[in-house]
Amino acid sequence: MTDTTATATATIAAPPLNARVIALAHYAGRALVERVMAGHGSSFLQNVTLRAAAVADGSITPDALAAEVTDALKIDKSDADAVIEELITANLMEADPIDPSWIQLTDAGRDLYARSSADTGAIAARLYDGIPAEDLKIAGRVLTLIAQRANAELAAAA
Repeated sequence: MTDTTATATATIAAPPLNARVIALAHYAGRALVERVMAGHGSSFLQNVTLRAAAVADGSITPDALAAEVTDALKIDKSDADAVIEELITANLMEADPIDPSWIQLTDAGRDLYARSSADTGAIAARLYDGIPAEDLKIAGRVLTLIAQRANAELAAAA
């Protein structure tokens, strides 16, 4: 842990967890990811879509990929479909040669995902530096529970 991180962590007055605190952390982190992606000539939505395709570990149907992105970002399916088309047009995704109704990352798509993941991983390491592992586990549990409850509210309202 750096001296700067230790000092900043020790002097921050922690507000109670609420929607504003969560949103401020989210948007600060997202701004960092957007900056990284812009440096790679890509966007945040493209990064999320590349990640969903990468973790599919092979090919995925366009509808399944759109569903992953829609669920993760709470966006319209048409927006997810548009991002998939952007990635295909940019030669970052392509039709699977075995089954052209499925899509997969190209070598360029895998390379972009690997480079952007390395860059954002380095940022995350700096952001989490000096935060005790137990605090990160607690935050993870609390935020997962909040996300589950919010998703249940969304499902009930649909």
